[in-house]
Amino acid sequence: MTYAPGRLHEEVAYVAYHFHWPRAEVLDLEHHERQRWVREIARINSRMNEEHA
Repeated sequence: MTYAPGRLHEEVAYVAYHFHWPRAEVLDLEHHERQRWVREIARINSRMNEEHA
């Protein structure tokens, strides 16, 4: 599967920013695992935004 470089950078930045993980560690994640963390962070952010609205 071809992965758009922009999308990869976006996912790495998102996970690294929220979990404070090093870039290399996020890049070492399997594609599906990194996407799972992206979804989980988004879920947490949505829940927190709803609680503070």
